[in-house]
Amino acid sequence: MKQLIWIAVLMIILTFVGFGLLLWLGGPAEPPTMQGIAQAFRAVDYSNAPEPMQFASRNGDKLAYRHYPPAQSSPSVQGSVVLVHGSSATSKSMHPLANALAAAGYSVYSLDIRGHGASGAKGHIDYVGQLENDLSDFVKQMHPPQPSTLAGFSSGGGFVLRYAASTEAKAFQSFLLLSPFVHQSAPTQRENSGGWVRVGVPRLILLQALNGMGLSQLNHLAVTRFAIDEANRDLLTPSYDLNLTANFRPRDDYQTSIRAVTQPLMVLAGDKDEAFHTEHFADVFSVSPGLIGVKLLPGIDHAGLILQPDALQQTVAAVSKLQAPKIQADVKP
Repeated sequence: MKQLIWIAVLMIILTFVGFGLLLWLGGPAEPPTMQGIAQAFRAVDYSNAPEPMQFASRNGDKLAYRHYPPAQSSPSVQGSVVLVHGSSATSKSMHPLANALAAAGYSVYSLDIRGHGASGAKGHIDYVGQLENDLSDFVKQMHPPQPSTLAGFSSGGGFVLRYAASTEAKAFQSFLLLSPFVHQSAPTQRENSGGWVRVGVPRLILLQALNGMGLSQLNHLAVTRFAIDEANRDLLTPSYDLNLTANFRPRDDYQTSIRAVTQPLMVLAGDKDEAFHTEHFADVFSVSPGLIGVKLLPGIDHAGLILQPDALQQTVAAVSKLQAPKIQADVKP
């Protein structure tokens, strides 16, 4: 009998040790810097970027955004665009695009999504769903001029898809996805997003299992790491915890989300994108009732989509199309 008890105790100890090893050793590896993306952003002139401003989230936290008023010399445009940056980044990364849209007459707001930049602790959020709440709080306080388009780049595009399929979608009249992350199992996905990301699968699986048992105390552990530019480590977010990883993307049933988007939706990407198989975007998004179009831009890579002048003008044209009176007339109240 004693021997059986000791065996049971030993098995319990070994189980806990195994779980501990999975949590410790099963985290994400640190990928090497993607030099192409790093060099593209190093060349950007940020000298006229507006200083961050703040709004209050529902729990009282102050979150950051940048506002680009419409250029006075531009034709009169009534609408606005709210920009969501990609993974690891901040509102500053969207500066060239925000400038181009403001020059065209739009009122532009570029957000530091919670867990990035000056919005909370880097790489961490409190719960899945907090990012949607933050965005809704922003809209209710800032009242972006209507019609308003929500546009997101890369992982930010995936989050825009998540929001567009939610009950809060009517806060915007249209949605623009710029080379969006769709899902790791989607035909658009390259392995590790072309080298940009590493996921600690063993740790991720164990944390998800613990959450299934109602244990979320370890959700602060990193499960995703990015191939960031070391020169900008103080600005960028090198890793995400479980909550941020799960929230800053579409839901797992991405096909259902795409089918749920009934408001005007466009997708733009480059045909030289190194993070995603952009040639599959048209098929993946064809099931959306709100789809206006999918366009691939020749010669444009992933970062170039929000940096290259030709791509910026194509985005301005897409927003103009999404906010055209005929398109907006088809939006159900």
